Amino acid sequence: MEYLSESTRLLYTQLLSQCLHGAAPSGRGLSFAAKRIKGGKHWYLQLNVGSRKTQHYLGPDTNEVRALIEKERSLWASAAPDLHARENLVSMLVSGGAHTVSAVEARLFELLERTGVFLAGGVLVGSHAFAAYGNMLGVKWPSETTRTQDVDIAAAYRLLIGMPDRQVNLRQAIMESELGFIEVPALDRKSPSTRFRIKGKQLSVDILTPMLGRTSSKPVHLASLDTYAEPVRFLDYLLDDAQPAVLVARAGILVDIPAPARYALHKLVTSERRIAAFQTKTKKDVYQAEQLISVLLRDRPGDLRRAWRAAAEQPGKFMQQLRAGLARLSKETRSALLTGAAKKRGK
Repeated sequence: MEYLSESTRLLYTQLLSQCLHGAAPSGRGLSFAAKRIKGGKHWYLQLNVGSRKTQHYLGPDTNEVRALIEKERSLWASAAPDLHARENLVSMLVSGGAHTVSAVEARLFELLERTGVFLAGGVLVGSHAFAAYGNMLGVKWPSETTRTQDVDIAAAYRLLIGMPDRQVNLRQAIMESELGFIEVPALDRKSPSTRFRIKGKQLSVDILTPMLGRTSSKPVHLASLDTYAEPVRFLDYLLDDAQPAVLVARAGILVDIPAPARYALHKLVTSERRIAAFQTKTKKDVYQAEQLISVLLRDRPGDLRRAWRAAAEQPGKFMQQLRAGLARLSKETRSALLTGAAKKRGK
């Protein structure tokens, strides 16, 4: 396993901190527009997301409104050096071997960030999350283990207490972007789509949500994202402990991803739930779990202990499949995990 240099790891920490604690909004994609309405001048804040432009009314042309506009423009101007500094950090990180995403993926993730998907409870899961763990943990994964054409966004349809009351229209943002997305029809043509794909390309976006109660493939409406999602069993285990990460692209793109230890254990469960036709994906599940567990045993064993305790609180079927999935790990990794995490409380 190849580790990133200490300097590159520090650069990632710096970029994440700057994205989380930026001094002022950048104003990218924002502008002010004046309109003449019934002989009077009125001001609007215009937001450009892809090809979609939305305007929010600010008020008539008064001294107070103009002062607010000038104040906001000053904030945007003051943020420019911070934005350039972040772009420089991204450039140095890429030079240092950090994982990055393609230009199209960067545009998509920036769209999701600016639309407010992650602030509204959306969590990036799947192989893009695994790739992000590499930068987070200072590891350079082999490219074949991070290669994917699927962007998986998960969210709970029951918002957690304390989560900000935000709502975005994810479907509208995706469909009206300049990326050329189309809806992929569901197998049951009477059901709403939960998948979007760029026309003529393989890149797709899948919307997922935890399956609670009886087994059902019926799409679930997510109020926070105003779209439909495919229900997936045990996905709540991932969403219960999400944390911020920054994708190394553009000026840094802030997302939320599951805790890496939970992702690793969940992949073992997933490997047991896949049907035989998806053995290639099963191998990828196990590889990602093995690599993450190995890194965490070395650098963050406490994360694995907490993730294991949380797994023990899941329904019995989850633990049953997790223990079965352990058999797919190498003997060395399995033994270290059971000794350092699983047996810590006699589980």
